[in-house]
Amino acid sequence: MKYNYNIQEDFIAFKEYLLDIQAYFRQNNTTIHKARNELKIININSLDTVVKSFKVPNIFRKIIYTYFRDSKAKKSYEYSVKLKDFTPSPIGYIEFYIKSLINDSYFISERFDYDFTIREPLLDDGFKNKEAILRALARFSLQLHNQGIFHDDYSPGNILIKKEDSHFIFKIVDVNRMKFFDLKQKDRAKNFSKLWASDDELKIIADEYSKYYSSSEDFAKQMCYYSNKNKRIKNFKKRLKGKPVND
Repeated sequence: MKYNYNIQEDFIAFKEYLLDIQAYFRQNNTTIHKARNELKIININSLDTVVKSFKVPNIFRKIIYTYFRDSKAKKSYEYSVKLKDFTPSPIGYIEFYIKSLINDSYFISERFDYDFTIREPLLDDGFKNKEAILRALARFSLQLHNQGIFHDDYSPGNILIKKEDSHFIFKIVDVNRMKFFDLKQKDRAKNFSKLWASDDELKIIADEYSKYYSSSEDFAKQMCYYSNKNKRIKNFKKRLKGKPVND
């Protein structure tokens, strides 16, 4: 079977596992997420890794990902390499081809032993150190933005947090949808819109963010505007599908 792959030099000892990842993935039953794509924790060379298996694309997308566009696995790997300070350590990716068309693909990274995602403090008013976490999120987001990084799915499940002493370490995942450009104020405000945070929570984030970023207008107001706009759109789509809506 034809395949295409890349692997970080620091993890070259993992090459044989990468090439045989289909078998390792089938044999392992430690699934941590399964929807459109599936994630499993697989121990390789005494290191816990997270292996993401991407859904096999339909024939149209197979053609697109083979000839015109990088696969999600490749983009996840290359963006993670580019964003090493902000993501779990990337190890490699591999694409398998059938009849010259891409079929299944995998992205492997070192497991980040996080304590919770940003979803938990956003959903729990009594979450310990909630305000400190939100302010730390603001500073982390500012670092991303100042380096021209716009995570197009900056949503609660994609922001991992580990508490270390009195500090919080943040990592972003699901990075195959990234944009890189010089972010203006509205872009920075808009990037918080998918958090599904309350206005009060956004005001705390905006207050901390604005300590280090000089805004030309009310940054909190902008953040709330884009957040509420996103909520209205998502809830409207849910109503059309007969699904319950969220506040």
